[in-house]
Order: sequence, then structure tokens, then C-alpha cells
Amino acid sequence: MSWAETLRIGLEAVRTHRSRSALTVLGILIGIAAVILTVGLGEGAQGQVRDQINSLGSNLLVVSPGSTTSSSGIRGGFGSASTLTSQDADALASRDVAPDIAAVAPASQRNLSLTAGTSNWTTTVVGTTPDWLSVRARKIDSGRFITGQDVTGHAAVVVLAATTAEQLFGARSPIGATVTISGVPMQVVGTLTAVGSSATANEDDQAILPISTAANRVFGGATRTSVQSIYLEASSSKTLSAAYQEANSELLALHHITTPTGADFTIASQQSILSAATSVDRTLTVLLGGIAAISLLVGGIGVMNIMLVSVTERIREIGLRKALGAPPRVIRRQFLVEASVLGLAGGLAGAALGLVGAAALPHLISQRIDISLTAAAAAIVVAVGIGVGFGVYPASRAARLAPIDALRSE
Repeated sequence: MSWAETLRIGLEAVRTHRSRSALTVLGILIGIAAVILTVGLGEGAQGQVRDQINSLGSNLLVVSPGSTTSSSGIRGGFGSASTLTSQDADALASRDVAPDIAAVAPASQRNLSLTAGTSNWTTTVVGTTPDWLSVRARKIDSGRFITGQDVTGHAAVVVLAATTAEQLFGARSPIGATVTISGVPMQVVGTLTAVGSSATANEDDQAILPISTAANRVFGGATRTSVQSIYLEASSSKTLSAAYQEANSELLALHHITTPTGADFTIASQQSILSAATSVDRTLTVLLGGIAAISLLVGGIGVMNIMLVSVTERIREIGLRKALGAPPRVIRRQFLVEASVLGLAGGLAGAALGLVGAAALPHLISQRIDISLTAAAAAIVVAVGIGVGFGVYPASRAARLAPIDALRSE
């Protein structure tokens, strides 16, 4: 018997028992769709985190100060000390010291109240340098950003992020208007384009000042020369590791620290931030994918059950065909083809349902779902594999039937 004839008989057997075949296909369909959607949800969540991390800047390194220890021995967390200064940032900006660092932007920030006329809004006030714009991969929406002259002249100017500008001025343009911060009137010289929230903060709710103005006229205090973060941009993704080593070595030397374990600062790369942020999403993806895989297993057991029933119902047919000379491999091939057809039908329907769900669900649950055509194709292959794998036993059982026993069965 040719393969074409075997396929025709298999399709006819599936068509003859439409209801039973449809229920079998439904089990595989649900399993495939569940796997596609759960993995897509996990990939979408990781993609969102990846985009948020990348929105912080290109080839970014973030230097943070170390921890403090109180007189009673209580240690603060990382970032609680004042161990980083503007002088550290100036040293790292030297191409002789760190040739693989393209730009450096020190930053200090406080949560302060801003007043514009009768409106007020509490936001994150950031004191930094002109390189902050490129290091953090931000863009100007209107006006201009702070300049080197603003920093050297302690200029009373401010650049507002999108949300901050909206809360203070509504739909009006804030350019040229005056905003009061800690009693100091500031002229708004620019606004930033909206980028959304990162994993830790709303990047659109900020007010950016020259670092000298923030330290001496707004923040004040005994630690006005210290900074809370130093953002470093490597010259390329390939030099990110070299930039890390250069920054680490220079800061250890500046702080007179002889052993790396005694460092009073930490340097985080985009990759380390991304790995930490996506670890939970990855675990949940594996967990949900495992649960969905159980439904695939149930669907496979359904295929086996239906094929065993089919073998039982068609014992006389099998016996007659074997009596007419059909070898066991032909009988086995026929039932494997039927199981494969059921698996393929379930896989195609499940992949289609998964793709439709991936397009519709984000509008209902506000969650990104990333589906690749390669993954959908792989799911179809898995469905066929399930049909074949769970059809082997029923097919082998049919192939082992003795013709005389099959013909005399009722």
C-alpha cells in the first residue's frame, strides 16, 4: 500500500468519527494554545523589562556609593553613604584614565516640591551635567537642555520631564516660565520627550538642574560635593567590560582602597541589572509553561485513548487486511498516520488560537505578549510529535493482532 493510499484511509477514518476526532483535537488545541500564550506572556514581560533597562541609556554603567555604618553598628544599604564626588566623575571623564568611557554624568537627586503660580507638584529634582542627556538616551521635546555654561555659572535654569511639565502647566508651554524650587526661582528652558516608567521610577516625572545649582542653591548641606550616582557610557557594547574595569581601578585608586572587596562603591552594568530584573519573569515563564505542558500531556493521552478505541472497533478490518497479505508495518503505519493527522489538526488550530489570543489579549489585560512564528511552527511540530508518540502503542497493538483471532472476534 502506497503512502498516498495510507493517508487517504487515515483521513477517511478521522472524518468518519467527526465528534470523537474533534474532542481529541480539542485537547491538543488547548494545550498548544496555552503553551504559546504562557511562553508569549513570559517573553513579553522580559521584553518590557529589557526595554525599560535599555531606556536608561546605551552601554550604561551605573556607579553607586557604598553603605554607611551608624555609631550603634547598624549598617545602611548600598547607596546610603556619601563616598562618590564630582571629582570622581571628572577623573573618570579623562580619556587618559578611561579611554573606553565615552561620557560621564554625575547625578544627585532629592524629592522636592515645585511651584509654578498657583500650581505645585512634588517630583524628583536631579542635579547633573549636560552629558546626562546622551548617557541616559533622552531627547529634548522643546527648548534646550542644560549647558556647560549653566553648570559653571550656577545658572537658575531647569528642564522638566513630560509628566512634571503637564502637572505644573497643563497644556500650556512651560518654556520661559518660572518654577520655584526650595525658594529658588528657576527659569524653564526645556522639556524632555516622554519615555514612560522604568523598573524603579517614573522617568517622565523629573526636573533636571545644573549640578552646581542643585548642590549650592537648592540641596545645600555638608555633603553638597557628593553625588548619588555616576552614569558611565561605554564607547560601544564591545568595550563595556573594559570600561567597567577602568572605572573600578580608577575609583579604587582615588579612594585609596587596596583590595576590591573593600570598595566603598558598586558598579552595575546593564546586563547585571537586566539579569536581576528578568530572573523572576523567567521563573514564572518556566512555571506557567510547565503547567501548560501538562495540558499537552493530557491531550496526548486523549490521542492514545481514541486510537485504542479505534483499534478495538476495527479488529475485523485489521484481521481481514492482514489475511489478504497486509504486513504489520502497513497496519502500524495506517494508525500512526491517523494519530499524526489528529496531532497536526490540533497543532494548527492551537497555533491559530494562540496567535489570535496574542493579538487580542494585550488590549484586555494591558500586558505585552511576544510570539514568534518560529515558536508557533515548533508548537505544530510538537503537536504532531505528540500524535505520533502517543499513537505508537495503539498502532503496535493493531499490528500484532493475529488474523485468525481478529476475524472471529465479535
